Amino acid sequence: MKKPLSAPDLNREAKLKAFDRLLTIMDELRENCPWDKKQTLESLRHLTIEETYELSDAILEGDLTEIKKELGDLMLHNVFYARIAAEAGVFDVSDVLNSICDKLIVRHPHVYSDVVADDEKTVKENWEKIKLKTGNKSVLEGVPKSLPALVKSIRIQDKARGVGFDWERKEQVWQKVEEEMQEFKNEFNTESNETINHEKAMAEFGDLLFSLVNYARFINIDPEEALERTNKKFIKRFQYLERESAKDGKVVGEMTLAEMDEYWNKAKSL
Repeated sequence: MKKPLSAPDLNREAKLKAFDRLLTIMDELRENCPWDKKQTLESLRHLTIEETYELSDAILEGDLTEIKKELGDLMLHNVFYARIAAEAGVFDVSDVLNSICDKLIVRHPHVYSDVVADDEKTVKENWEKIKLKTGNKSVLEGVPKSLPALVKSIRIQDKARGVGFDWERKEQVWQKVEEEMQEFKNEFNTESNETINHEKAMAEFGDLLFSLVNYARFINIDPEEALERTNKKFIKRFQYLERESAKDGKVVGEMTLAEMDEYWNKAKSL
């Protein structure tokens, strides 16, 4: 295992050499491999999304070897996009790197200028204010439209907080959760001869989820990670149920709920 990074970075030459090697291989693949020749910005898009989720899985599993591998895959995609753009005469990888460097310098005046920011909260507030001054018409412009809804709600709330639009105390947020829960419940406390308004119920459920995400943020819980951990826990327990019941000659789809609960409770005790 490599030693932790220390300043100054004495390994800079090796890193630059490795990046140059990747650029050279990318050029060779683009020119000589039939598959790589055919790729476009659009054809790579879904593969990049897949690689990003694979990196996310590796992070949740705490698998450092896999994280290294997935970071490499994403690095390849970055230089691939830049190579395709260079062929079209739009930009190349140096433009990409200089662009992000310029942006980081502008948005970190507390490091590269005389602005004072002694805590994370101030840094985030400055970041959002600078974005508005440099072209963004809305604080929420930076939230991708194609993000999954749960992740999008996290980013929306985080960006609103960055300009001071937020609750003051977590108790206020929990009151909002309870309020939204009651409104959601009210949609189902109708008389038996009344039809539930599905659209309104769905809207109230969305409000409830949004408020729960907000509360999670206040107590430093990442709701996306929390839900994914629960997903993994459910999968592990359900697959135990399938595996162990099969050993006993049973078929999941043909078992009673009570029978399945026996295996489920065993899985919970592991």
